[in-house]
Amino acid sequence: MLATTKEMLLDAQAGHYAVGAFNVENLEFVMAVIRAAEDRRSPVIMQTTPGTVKYANLDYFAALCRVAAEEASVPVAIHLDHGDGFGRCVQAMHAGYTSVMIDGSHVPFEENVALTASVTKVAGPVGIPVEAELGKVGGKEDDGPAVEGESPYTDPDQAEEFVARTGCSSLAVGVGTVHGIYKGTPHIEQGILSSIRERLDVPLVLHGTSGVPDDQVAEAIRNGICKVNYATELRQAYTRGFMGYMEENPSCFDPKKPAAPGMDQIFAVVASHMDNLGSTRKA
Repeated sequence: MLATTKEMLLDAQAGHYAVGAFNVENLEFVMAVIRAAEDRRSPVIMQTTPGTVKYANLDYFAALCRVAAEEASVPVAIHLDHGDGFGRCVQAMHAGYTSVMIDGSHVPFEENVALTASVTKVAGPVGIPVEAELGKVGGKEDDGPAVEGESPYTDPDQAEEFVARTGCSSLAVGVGTVHGIYKGTPHIEQGILSSIRERLDVPLVLHGTSGVPDDQVAEAIRNGICKVNYATELRQAYTRGFMGYMEENPSCFDPKKPAAPGMDQIFAVVASHMDNLGSTRKA
């Protein structure tokens, strides 16, 4: 059931739900996410950031996700999250990723357009969809610097021009979310999101969703979000289960034993989000 994100997100857009995109860090993450997708009969996107890829490499993660997808009975996409350059995106395509993101949000508008268009020009002929980002999603992506300075919000008029000039398949928008751990109560600017949706037909993507209240996410979906990213919550869940087991069993030296409750924690988080996103029973 290996799939691309193109039809997956268009189906979500037509059906007024969103597909969860879950960052996977190792074999256990992959197994737990797939188990939740199977349990909920939900399409799913497994994704890796450049920081995770540097820990191993693109081929390792593509292989892990491909094996899981081939054994799954639900659609599974393998996505490069926050691709940090043209070369990284091309490497991901060669490795077997079925979807890539090129993140040009940290460069001026014209440079972002040129960078994104360079990726879509290569990806389009081989049928690989390209996610781009316009505006700023604050916080940290892996170990990168926090975004500071200019307005973090995506300009709706600029978004319309950006999509027309780049041909991107989906667009990640800045509407108030941040990567990492929130220090206060998250707030999505639903008005800005609605204005962007009025101008664009392509699926919209919400980054930095770990910790955002379910009701805000559900409202964002009603306002046009079709893909929702989760990373920090999965890391926290796995570590909580793993460390909890080790605290109770300090003499354990078999990593599979503490990994099992870690996977159970991820399963619970992912399944709950699929229910809220409306993707349950959509496979």
